[in-house]
Amino acid sequence: MMLRAGAATDVGRVRKHNEDSVLAERSVFVVADGMGGHAAGEVASRIVVETMAGLADLDRVRPEDVVAALTEANTAILQSVARHPEQRGMGTTATGLAVVTAGGSDHWAVFNVGDSRVYRFIGGDFALVTVDHSEVREMVDAGLITEAEAARHPLRNVVTRSLGTESMPTPDVWVFPPHPGERFVICSDGLSNELDRDEIREIVAAVDDPQDAAEALVRAAVEAGGRDNVTVIVVALDSGDDGDFDVDTAPRSAAGSQE
Repeated sequence: MMLRAGAATDVGRVRKHNEDSVLAERSVFVVADGMGGHAAGEVASRIVVETMAGLADLDRVRPEDVVAALTEANTAILQSVARHPEQRGMGTTATGLAVVTAGGSDHWAVFNVGDSRVYRFIGGDFALVTVDHSEVREMVDAGLITEAEAARHPLRNVVTRSLGTESMPTPDVWVFPPHPGERFVICSDGLSNELDRDEIREIVAAVDDPQDAAEALVRAAVEAGGRDNVTVIVVALDSGDDGDFDVDTAPRSAAGSQE
């Protein structure tokens, strides 16, 4: 099976700095949405992708390796704050997809801390895999507000889990087998806050090349308002002669405004 991926990012129309960081390397794909202001969020998100990049160097990645890398990134953020007190308060989301070994064969591991998202497109169905760690998600789950009200609620950007905290938050991890023809969209909330699920699905279904699809999604989010940084990775798993992964991601790098 051939694995193709593309990534794009843009500062958007409102923010002065892009605090998102993105990793699309071999079989590890991560989006980190930094927070904290004064460019400190950018530092936190960069630490995450630099730490998670180490997984791409391993011959085999286990689900527990993913959790260990997230824990290592959390520790590295705290150490950076200790060295640079002006960074106090910085943090970041971390969400993504990795090829892992489970039961002796290749599986997907989707992981998440925060409110960045992973969507899965398979057989015409487009579904959200991750669960937002946010105030509004908890209110929706408790029946206090509706999904429609959550989309415009003043607390919609308040996360309940993030990296950069003294107590390491528990990451969500889902492990499942791959299916030829499936696609994933990994994104910061700069995409999901501007485009609804149907709009994202329409672009993913219409654009075959993952790099073109990632750029089209980012462009659509900016055109829809661009009120936040927007970062997207699109991963496509194509049919092949056997069940092994053949990764073709080297030419597919992040594109768009980085400022």
